[in-house]
Parts: sequence; C-alpha cells; structure tokens
Amino acid sequence: MKNKLTNIIAVFTILFAVSGCTDDFIERPIPYSIDSENFFNSETDYYNALVGAYDLLQSTYANAILGEIASNNTVCGGESATDVIGWQQIDDMIHTPVNTNLKDIWNWMFAGVNRANYILEFQNKTEFEGRDIIIAEARFLRAYYYFELVKWFGPVPLKEVRFQLGDETTIPRSPVEDVYALIEADLIFASNTLSYTAPQTGRATKGSAEALLGKAYLYQDKFSDAAIVLENLIQNGPYNLVTDYDTMFENQGENGLESVFEVQYTDVEGAGFGCLQCSEGNVAVGFSGIRNYSGSLFTSGFSFNLPTEDVFNEFEENDIRRDVAILDIEAWAADTGATFGTGFEHTGYYNRKYLPRTRSANAEGDLNLTNPNNYRAIRFADVLLMAAEAFNRGAISDDKARLYLNRVRTRAILDDVLTSGNALRDAIYKERRVELVGEGHHFFDLVRTGRGNEIDGFSPNKNEVFPIPFEEIQFSNGNWQQNTGY
Repeated sequence: MKNKLTNIIAVFTILFAVSGCTDDFIERPIPYSIDSENFFNSETDYYNALVGAYDLLQSTYANAILGEIASNNTVCGGESATDVIGWQQIDDMIHTPVNTNLKDIWNWMFAGVNRANYILEFQNKTEFEGRDIIIAEARFLRAYYYFELVKWFGPVPLKEVRFQLGDETTIPRSPVEDVYALIEADLIFASNTLSYTAPQTGRATKGSAEALLGKAYLYQDKFSDAAIVLENLIQNGPYNLVTDYDTMFENQGENGLESVFEVQYTDVEGAGFGCLQCSEGNVAVGFSGIRNYSGSLFTSGFSFNLPTEDVFNEFEENDIRRDVAILDIEAWAADTGATFGTGFEHTGYYNRKYLPRTRSANAEGDLNLTNPNNYRAIRFADVLLMAAEAFNRGAISDDKARLYLNRVRTRAILDDVLTSGNALRDAIYKERRVELVGEGHHFFDLVRTGRGNEIDGFSPNKNEVFPIPFEEIQFSNGNWQQNTGY
C-alpha cells in the first residue's frame, strides 16, 4: 500500500519532536527532544529514527519543481512576475545568495543529513536482528541528501555524525570529490547490505542504492564504474518498463514494476503555507496545477512550472509520451468542456505527470498542498538511459548503448536509433529530455554534460551551481567562501 510508510512518518513526526519546521542546518540546530543517551536502546528506537530520516524526502518537492524551472523545459509561471519571486529569479538565472527557496533546499537537505547521521552516530549502541538493514537505509538516505546538496551547491561541509551549532566556523566546505567519495561509500555499503525487496513500501532497496550509485558515477564522468553498476542492476534487478506508458503517473502506476525509488506522499495529513515542508502531501503538484480549473479528472492549482513550446516540439511525431507528459490545455478544454484561467507566462501547456487529481474523502489541510502523487525519484527508464549514456560516452559499447536506448524508444512506439559515436550520444541526450520531462532532472543533465548554454540567461562558470545562502556565509565568519560569480 503506497501510503504505509507515509502514514507512519506522519505519526512519528508528531511524536518524535523533530518537526521539519525547525530543521535549519546552521541557523537553528535540530532540537531532538529525546536525549540521545537515553535513546537507541531498542529496535523500535532505531526504526523510529529511520522513519524520521525518511521524512525529509517529502521536502524534495522543491528540488523536483525547481530542477524543471531552472532548465529550458519550463517557465516559472504563477499568478504574476512577483509570485514566488525566488523561483522567478531562478527561471531567469538572476538568482542571488538572498533567495528563500534556495535556502529551503539547503536547510531541508542538511536536516535530512543530520537525521541520518543521528542514527549512524549511535549505530553500534544496541544489538538486534536486522540492525544492518536500518544502518544501510540510513546510509542510503545520507547519500541521497548529500547528492542533492552537491548537485545544487557544489562543495559542502561533510560530517559523519550530527552537525552542531558552531561547526560552520570550523568545518570547511569539502571538495566535490570528497562529497562524492562519501556518497559512493554509503551507497556501496547499502547495495551490498540491502535486498531488492523492500521491508515496507517506500523504503530503500539494493536497487535504489545501485541506481543512485550509478547516477553518482555518471555525474562524475566515471563511465566505466557507472556502466558496471547499472548493467548489474538491469540484468539482476526486478525492474522493467511498464507496458502502458499512459498509466505511469496515475495512482496505479505508483510503486510499480518501473519504480526503483519513490518518495511517498499522502493527502490525509494536511499543512498550510506557514510550513510547506510539514505537509505529507506533494506540494509541487498543487503549484503545477491548472489555474482556476473546472472540469473532469484534474483539480485546480497555481499554474507554475509551465512546459515550453520548445520541449513540446522536442517529441517526435507520433511519440505516445507527449500527451501523457504534457497537457495541451486548449485541446483538453475543447475535447472535454473544461474551463480554466491563465496566469503569468501562460504557455498553454501543463506538466501532466504531476497535475493534481481528485483527492480522497479524507484529505485534510490546504488541498493545494496535500496532493497524494508520489514522486518517481528513480525510474527504470532512467536507469536504462543512464546505462546507455555510460556505455556510449565511456567508449565501452555502442551496441549496449543502442540496446538500452531502444528499449525506451520501443515502449514509446518509435523506430530504433541506429547511429554510433557522437550522434548516438546526442540521441541519448534527446531521449532523456523527452522521457523524463517534468521530473526535475533536465537542468542537471544539461550542466553535467556541458550544455548549460541552452538555458536562457545561463552564465558559464557560475550557474552550474547555485549560491550558498547568504546567512550561511555570514554565520561561517569567513570559514566558507561564496560560489564563483555570486
């Protein structure tokens, strides 16, 4: 059941006072209300702490929506040019270190790191059967949060136990290579310890760890390492492409055959704008919704994250994925009789993969903030395309690269790609864009492959990473330097 872990998270967050509302890395240290010396005395204690570490995954709604807005896939949209100004600035590539939305990503990802480190700091305190599984999942989560941090901000401070107030003045920002070294070590341990079957729906598996490890290798251009781990996952893992692409992002498509790792959401624990990360629902979905919508299937939202004509036209003729991924609102209204409003930068398109649908009868809180749509963080199609890229760009095997690329294209009812070398590489890049559009990956794909200049306003040697929040630089008292260009 998709909400099993999510419901436990909702209860646990209330009981174990580590609410995301106070999870800043430097400005406010995480206030664990249970003294660590009196905790971690039983399997239940470790399990509850693990659930707390999973909780911060739900805040990655911000990472996903901004990964699209920062790219050339979508424009910010919203009600006006000043609606969520931090997103608007990122869309225009004029963001500065004073940006509340970037500060949220920094704070929330470090809160996730700290919760995982809390477990790992006391990992040897109490013996019980299955402890290694919990430790492996904690290490997976730490790697996941650090991977987000290094993607967004480049060099970041590293610590393998909890951060404490004052660390910012003594602990340096570690080089990217060191951050990735910890990520790799954590994921290798997790992949060697976990099985392909999750103990509960929504928890990490051997496949989750292998896929993220392959992705971390790919982001460093370690193509041989990426090819080995991704090939092993493809050949030995339990995953496959679903037959009907149209079902992928509906309820029946969650936690299914193609899901390698999903962030779990539910609409039965509501929240408000005062604490967006407190919502157990997928906040990005409401923000991406159709403005003032009235009609079947969908419900209203705030018209952010609007696909561009450019990405709509990137799909080949007769590609069945286009109308599943992108909603042409004019055509939909003409076909169904639906009505809608328009907001800022209206393009006529919406990110259909993550549009709000009708919610359950038990939905609570602000319904725009509590959408139950899971975020498909890693899909098997992504794994296949990462493997194709590793085999091609590493000059390992274009035959393997074509095989994995064409598995994805066959599902879309498209002809096989028969090229090699750079032409094949470009075909893989194009396929990643259309297959994964709307899922938050494209900005980072462009940056890591040296194509950032495809984004309007992008400045090389600056916009590959985002600025460290102004407050963090100030708190470090000269210990941390700002990223170049900011």
